[in-house]
Amino acid sequence: MRRQVLFLLSLLYFSPLFGQVSYSINEEMPLGSVVGNVADDLGLDVEKLKSRNARVYFGDSREYVELNKARGVLLIKERIDREALCGQTMPCALHFQVILEKPIEFYRIILEIVDINDNPPAFEKGDIGFKISESAVTGSKFDLEGAVDLDVGINGLQAYVLQPTDNFALKLHSQADGSRNVEMVLKQPLDREKSEHLSLVLTAVDGGEPRMTGTMQILITVLDANDNAPVFTKPIYKANVAENSPKGSVVTTVSASDADQGSNGRITYSIRNTLDDVRHLFEINEHTGEVRLIGNIDYEKSRNYQINLRASDDGGLTDTCKVIVDIIDVNDNKPLIDVMSKSNVISEDIKSQTVVTIINIQDLDDGDNGKVKCTINENIPFLLRSTENNFYSLVTDSELDRETASEYNITVTCSDEGVPSLSSSVTLTLQISDVNDNAPVFERSSYEAYIVENNTPGLSIFTVKARDADWKQNARVSYILEDSSVNGVPVSSYVSVSADSGVIHAVRSLDYEQIKDFQFRVKAQDGGSPPLSSNVTVKILVQDQNDNPPQVLYPVQTGGSVVAEMVPRSADVGYLVTKVVAVDVDSGQNAWLSYKLQKATDRALFEVGLQNGEIRTVRQVTDKDAVKQRLSVIVEDNGQPSRSATVIVNVAVADSFPEVLSEFTDFPHDKEYNDNLTFYLVLALAVVSFLFITSLVVIISVKIYRWRQSRVLYQSNLPVIPYYPPRYSDTLGTGTLQHVYNYEVCRTTDSRKSDCKFGRAGSQNVLIMDPSSTGTMQRIQSEKSILDEPDSPVEQKPPNNDWRFTQGQRPGPSGATGGPEVAMGTGPWPQPPTEAEQLQALMAAANEVSEATATLGPGTMGLSTRYSPQFTLQHVPDYRQNVYIPGSTATLTSNPQQQQATAQQATQQALPPPQPSAQQEPPKAAQTPASKKKSTKKEKK
Repeated sequence: MRRQVLFLLSLLYFSPLFGQVSYSINEEMPLGSVVGNVADDLGLDVEKLKSRNARVYFGDSREYVELNKARGVLLIKERIDREALCGQTMPCALHFQVILEKPIEFYRIILEIVDINDNPPAFEKGDIGFKISESAVTGSKFDLEGAVDLDVGINGLQAYVLQPTDNFALKLHSQADGSRNVEMVLKQPLDREKSEHLSLVLTAVDGGEPRMTGTMQILITVLDANDNAPVFTKPIYKANVAENSPKGSVVTTVSASDADQGSNGRITYSIRNTLDDVRHLFEINEHTGEVRLIGNIDYEKSRNYQINLRASDDGGLTDTCKVIVDIIDVNDNKPLIDVMSKSNVISEDIKSQTVVTIINIQDLDDGDNGKVKCTINENIPFLLRSTENNFYSLVTDSELDRETASEYNITVTCSDEGVPSLSSSVTLTLQISDVNDNAPVFERSSYEAYIVENNTPGLSIFTVKARDADWKQNARVSYILEDSSVNGVPVSSYVSVSADSGVIHAVRSLDYEQIKDFQFRVKAQDGGSPPLSSNVTVKILVQDQNDNPPQVLYPVQTGGSVVAEMVPRSADVGYLVTKVVAVDVDSGQNAWLSYKLQKATDRALFEVGLQNGEIRTVRQVTDKDAVKQRLSVIVEDNGQPSRSATVIVNVAVADSFPEVLSEFTDFPHDKEYNDNLTFYLVLALAVVSFLFITSLVVIISVKIYRWRQSRVLYQSNLPVIPYYPPRYSDTLGTGTLQHVYNYEVCRTTDSRKSDCKFGRAGSQNVLIMDPSSTGTMQRIQSEKSILDEPDSPVEQKPPNNDWRFTQGQRPGPSGATGGPEVAMGTGPWPQPPTEAEQLQALMAAANEVSEATATLGPGTMGLSTRYSPQFTLQHVPDYRQNVYIPGSTATLTSNPQQQQATAQQATQQALPPPQPSAQQEPPKAAQTPASKKKSTKKEKK
């Protein structure tokens, strides 16, 4: 096998053609024969042929060659017959392409088919007859039908041999188209008398190896003389026929003449063509010489036809001519669009100028009818470029965005330049695959939601929503609660976010009074790789519910004392008795408070301001009005439903304290029972009992231990360190108070008519009565001891040194004095005791408290002191300034003896308890002037 390889590499601008290879093979090679190693010739790796899906592209023609990817060679797939492919055309070649993908490349392959001597010369007819007059002159010519050899070149027809050659010789005439006419020439006159019939054999011989031949028998009948042969008017006739001409159309008319007369001058026309399609396409009227079209002619199949005609007379004489018919092209073929290679799906991040599809365009017409121009639809990011003749590449013209367009229907329209123009189109559907290039976007830049307090845990508050413009997994959004804190508490303990739906749930029940609003961030994250995310701020506003009743700040309602406001009988209409002060921890209208007088001893005497809670007199106070006035004021908020609180205000209508005292000693103590209060009281009683028993055990243990240690302490004559209230040293040892105080002092016995000594009252008249003790007035206690308040003047400075109890007035067991005398120093107070010493003093004070509680009975006088700043009667009294000594049951008094007893009592509390053996019979307490007066009044009674 002869093999020629031509490898050309050329890089064309915007062209995917990378090379051309030519091979040459003989026709009729066995199937599977190797055409050539295309991998080596193109410089391609065999593995690349597999990975890049290499294949052979023949277009619409049959695939005669296939590509073996494993070996990288081209193999014959179907029988190749050069004569069927090319006929007499030389050279004969097959054109196809080898296409590779990723990226798309193709190489042109030219396969030359070499002819072999596989076809012998052949005559159309096996025999032919002539009638030749014996009068035929020497040199007369008799046209013979030539043989046809489908092979070409040296394998084609080469020579003719005529046997026998007694009367005739062969003469060959070469034509312009390369063919040869065969004529039989009479070289010796015929003699009918010698032989009426002659039989000759014409042999056609080709030049192949081995040579092949074809024969035809020539039968000659010798007639009488026919002196003149027919003669055509032209040796060559020419005609033009449009390819769309209908059947029966007249192509041309030929004419011949014969000088003979009679039957020897009668001419008959016939077509001499044998093996081609002329006889199927054309016919000639044997009498008139008119050539007509009887078949369908196609310019794309054959552009011209040659018709060989013969004119014969009855004497056997003939003449020949040719009719050359040129076919005129008509624009009857639409452009053929063939998609050689395409990608149905491309990624949206593909680069610009990437080849997506290669298209081959063919138009079988000629000239302008075959010139084709292709376009695509507008407003798409693609461009159609012509790479070479009949090939177009579809490339990306800009960046793609699947979110803008996920699919493109690209219509390729090709039109020729014929008149009228013909066009064809094909639509390419191109899917754009998604890339995770879009982060989720929330529907709002921030969210704000409301939730009513006291909600149920797990309640759905609202929903955040984010959308992702990507597709499938890249668009699957998950919601994540970002870590943050609200008032030092992780936000996850307040709310949670559903990862799939974005629903925000309340984890706990919220309280408006504790937290009014908070905010956090929610992250939306898609499922791409890598994932993209965005954040949004969510603010939760807690809405108030009316879940808190009003709280009365003043007057303070205590279980062990009664507060009475004094109204002089000279008070005018509109006199400000007091003001009920209440607050509501709710907000909005839930905190709008209104005050109403619910019950009163005399409703016609007092009224309550609806908005300000001020209690004022409605009319003039008269002598007939009762001293004791009890007002029940209800405080309501504006919530739905509303909540309320009730406060009892005791008013004393009097001009002097003795009058008030006589009326309020038997003041009834209201008992309002509440189921919840009962439960809490029982619970508190149980707890207090437990603590009392525990403390009692601890105190007894400590006292036993201290009793053992005290014997050693007394024998060692250690100095006594008294215990004083905190911050006493702030007075710099002077013992005086920095502020001016007004004190109210009252001493009483069991008698309601006892004398009371009053200091001059300040700007307020307030009585504090203890219902549990018939004649004892106590101070109003606040929620917190005044010694615990940093701003309290009593805490900052200790009481004056003059305010002391004497040792004989100090309460003790059974009302007697207890403990030995303690000398009081007059100089500056010593340094504060150590922690151990303070603990010892506190234990002693606890013991003294229990003893003093047993001593102070119904006959014991209580004391109430009052600090009154510059207030008028219209001011709300300051109820936090009652002064007492911490750790002692005594209250400050102006009596010097009681002042001394108070100081000695505080000093004795700092000492260890006395030894049982050292205790003496305590003397009776000395009588005070007040007690003497009470005794005298009893004797008078």
